[in-house]
Amino acid sequence: MPDNTDLQKLRADILSLVREYASRRHDSFALPTANADTGFVAGQTTVPYAGRVFDAAEVEAGVAALLDFWLTLGPEGEAFERELATAIGVRNSILVNSGSSANLVAFSALTSPKLGERRLKPGDEVITVAAGFPTTVAPIIQNGCVPVFIDNDPVTLNGRIDQLDEALSPGKTRAVMMAHTLGNPFNLAAVTDFCRRHDLWLIEDNCDALGSTYDGRFTGTFGDLSTQSFYPPHHITMGEGGAVNIVSNAGLKLLVESFRDWGRDCWCPSGTDNTCNKRFGWQLGELPEGYDHKYIYTHLGYNLKPTDPQAAIGRQQLRKFPAFVEARRRNWTMLRTLFEPYAEWLDFQLPTHATAWSPAGFSWDTSGHTSNPSWFGFMIRVKPSAPATRKEIAVALDEAKIGNRMLFGGNLVRQPVFAQARAKGTMAMRIVSDLAGADAIMNETLFVGVYPGLTEPMCRHIADTVGGALEAGRRSLRTAAS
Repeated sequence: MPDNTDLQKLRADILSLVREYASRRHDSFALPTANADTGFVAGQTTVPYAGRVFDAAEVEAGVAALLDFWLTLGPEGEAFERELATAIGVRNSILVNSGSSANLVAFSALTSPKLGERRLKPGDEVITVAAGFPTTVAPIIQNGCVPVFIDNDPVTLNGRIDQLDEALSPGKTRAVMMAHTLGNPFNLAAVTDFCRRHDLWLIEDNCDALGSTYDGRFTGTFGDLSTQSFYPPHHITMGEGGAVNIVSNAGLKLLVESFRDWGRDCWCPSGTDNTCNKRFGWQLGELPEGYDHKYIYTHLGYNLKPTDPQAAIGRQQLRKFPAFVEARRRNWTMLRTLFEPYAEWLDFQLPTHATAWSPAGFSWDTSGHTSNPSWFGFMIRVKPSAPATRKEIAVALDEAKIGNRMLFGGNLVRQPVFAQARAKGTMAMRIVSDLAGADAIMNETLFVGVYPGLTEPMCRHIADTVGGALEAGRRSLRTAAS
């Protein structure tokens, strides 16, 4: 056997070289200061809408986990779950392999027969929002439930809470599942009150909003369950990855883990046996008494775990989480200030409960509630009176090598999968109102980045490019008129 001291020295030497390599090779991905000289050249250097921000610590952590060669979810994963839960203030966090999987697992957990009369069943209605990302809605349909679409407010981008009562179908409505769009908390006071009054489950899709607060409390801590995404564009990353947060109900933890881990009834962590001290003392279903509990399945589940090296990277990212949130807010404010000269032609997102923005900050409504987004992007809504269209602005940004995106799927009911199903009557759904807000978002908005890797020169380039497209459109209109 090799001497353990020699092995530890060899490991330390390897990781020292990894740190040196990563510092040289990946230095451009480190968190910059707002005015850092990154060698940016407007029109030549790409300005992504989002991206990885990391340094040698993440690379070293990933390599260290590989040296230990615990490839499945293990000690690093367990540590990350504890640290994430502590960071945001929930009872438990359960890692999965993506934010979309987190939504699927969270929703599926509420269909468990172990919940008795509160379980979600096929045909139950679930209130959600029309404009957003499809995997906020897909789990509802995949579990045989009926999505009930309310409209979006084009200013906050979140669901119109004034439509909740109209969406409610007593005896049929059983849950609400919606996202904090682009990091902007939805009206949690109204939604949680609505769910409490009608005994509804609430799932917060918090994938775009890690670090956002509502009345000083982190989003993702108000519902029964909430979800996170750790895909590279998101607030922290572990490559592919996500999490389901159990806010307070300890019983939901075992259900979430079961659906993540093949549907098994056993709750032993990977590599551990007989946590219950009766591994061969169970009799469930029609199985013989004493059948190995590790191979008893209560649910039709999945295998959606990430790996331990990913979790090791995520732990390092979590340490940078407060600085990342601060940078996102700083970049959003910088962009909003730079875009103020174009407010005649453009509208911008406001935090929930805000009524206006000025360089001094936000003005708030009389509700007594406030929100503080950890912004995922900077929304630009092109007014009908603007001299350039949304498409023309998007093309100008593309040509200037500036990343930009529509608000994900836009009005989801217009997407081919939903439109075809509605036409053929093959998908149960209910739509509240004419969805004019979701259509406006689909037709008039796009967003650019606020991610921590942006610098002030990059933000100025974004604003100048949009301003240039608007000015070019105005000159073209003047020429046509003359």
